[in-house]
Amino acid sequence: MPEQRQQSSFQPPVFGPGPVPGRGPGHRFSSKGAKPKDLRATLKRLWEYFKEFKLLLLGIFLTVTIGAILQIISPLLIQKAIDNYIIPRKLSGLYKIALAMIGIYILNSFFAYLQGYGMMVISQRAVFKMRNDLFSKIQRMPIKIFDTRAHGDLMSRLTNDIDVVTNTLNASLTSIFSSMITITGSIIVMFILSPILTVLTLTVVPLMFWLTNLIATRTRKLFSQNQKLLGSLNSIIEEDITGQKVIKVFTREAKEIQKFERVNRELTQVGIRAQIFSGIIPPLMNLLNNLAFIIVAASGGFLALKGFITVGTIASFIQYARQFTRPLNELANQFNQIQSAFAAAERVFEIMDEEEETSFEDEIDLQDIKGEVEFKNVWFSYTKGQPVIKNVSFKVKPGQMVALVGPTGSGKTTIVNLLSRFYDVDSGQILIDGIDIRKINRHNLRKKLGIVLQDTFLFSEPVKENIRYGKLSATDDEVILASKMANAHDFIKHLPHGYNTVLTDNGMDLSQGQRQLLAIARAILSDPAILILDEATSNIDTRTEKLVQSAMLKLMQGRTSFVIAHRLSTIRNADLILVIYNGEIIEQGTHDELLAKKGFYYNLYMSQFVVV
Repeated sequence: MPEQRQQSSFQPPVFGPGPVPGRGPGHRFSSKGAKPKDLRATLKRLWEYFKEFKLLLLGIFLTVTIGAILQIISPLLIQKAIDNYIIPRKLSGLYKIALAMIGIYILNSFFAYLQGYGMMVISQRAVFKMRNDLFSKIQRMPIKIFDTRAHGDLMSRLTNDIDVVTNTLNASLTSIFSSMITITGSIIVMFILSPILTVLTLTVVPLMFWLTNLIATRTRKLFSQNQKLLGSLNSIIEEDITGQKVIKVFTREAKEIQKFERVNRELTQVGIRAQIFSGIIPPLMNLLNNLAFIIVAASGGFLALKGFITVGTIASFIQYARQFTRPLNELANQFNQIQSAFAAAERVFEIMDEEEETSFEDEIDLQDIKGEVEFKNVWFSYTKGQPVIKNVSFKVKPGQMVALVGPTGSGKTTIVNLLSRFYDVDSGQILIDGIDIRKINRHNLRKKLGIVLQDTFLFSEPVKENIRYGKLSATDDEVILASKMANAHDFIKHLPHGYNTVLTDNGMDLSQGQRQLLAIARAILSDPAILILDEATSNIDTRTEKLVQSAMLKLMQGRTSFVIAHRLSTIRNADLILVIYNGEIIEQGTHDELLAKKGFYYNLYMSQFVVV
């Protein structure tokens, strides 16, 4: 054991504002980005989403192949028309070649439509699966991931980044297939027509690849940075829309605008640099294309004058040279999309590679539990080396009510988070009915818990569905009964559509107290074996609080209950009160026992109820 565990660090506190602002673990973290994945790994993982469409891809590949072959044939028809009909002035067969070329162009257009349609189907289905996988992954990630990452950034990866991948797949994949065949076929025919002219034309190719690779190394980093900044911008937007009331109360509109402008300006600057670098490629490719055209025209003219090739060969060769360089030019025009897509895919896979809530092969499912809870020498830290729970031990008998009191930031919420397995202990044990909760399936454990948090969250669904979230199989009568027990029925009846009223924006059209009552009704409906109330009545007026306390006392009968409360009037009847300070239990006992000690709890109680 470390030295810090050998002796309590408790010193009697001075009453007043606590030294640690905020509640729970959120303030203890800072977001850290992982290193981006390499291109080969990204391509390999993208293929995992496409390999199930191998037959459809094969069909698309066949249409691309046929289209490319038709495209390769058309310059040969031009050569034949010039050499066999135009120069000898034999026009009798020229119309047949013209009709053949028209047929080729019509077929090419038809195959292009088939390719586009097929890729649309494949890309949408593949991205559908990718989006589902990412959303499912988010559901399996531990709470600490959401504490360390901006929510807006996660949303950006699920929407913007996947959209970028979709758009690029639709636009680029068939172009890549077509380009590979067109380049290969063109080179083969060019060598057949004139090896010398082919070699001269290909002299520009190494220069193309070198320049493209040089620019790619710069633009890929810029597009990756662009996606990260876009995620940051989404985070600011999400926070500002959610926190509009706070912004307006403190008149911080100018500050928020300044913060948004700073990130937006940086995003703009990175976007401009990325587009500038990627925008160099198309005109550069055009320059090299024209250089290749000059080489073909000059060298071909010389060879034609010497009788090595015909004029028709020069004309077809120019077409092949353009067909050879055009795919490279198309890729250059789509280069920014391709780079952005790889950066977006890396960000998606980065989240998919995050750790998940741990599970073990020998996990057990609890059936009926008595509700005995024991903490044995529990230590826990959000950041290694900085424990926030220090050697905590206590035992709760089935059906007892346990109250946790202490200053803000002392570790009360962390204790119930550990009981819920939102986090696992560093050392020690938490036992339910004598079983280490790390051996209990998380899903099964949480089904046995009813949790009402201080910060209530409501979904954009009807009121009755928000309550039914505690038990999806509950009937409407059970929902209404739970609402009555929580004293929520009366205000629900007066909503525009009663229990069918659809809530929006986390129930912002309700008061804080009304939202809290719905959360309590949800917990009542779940009929938990162990109940956790984290400041469950903090947002309820005194009159409503008394009604809720009466309902909660009925609910807690026969159930082990953990109550976190700053207002000590709510926990006078607790079977056990744990006084937490700086992550340690400094006092424990009943209300009367702790008052008799005249220690920390006594001073805290007097500060709330004695008028000086």
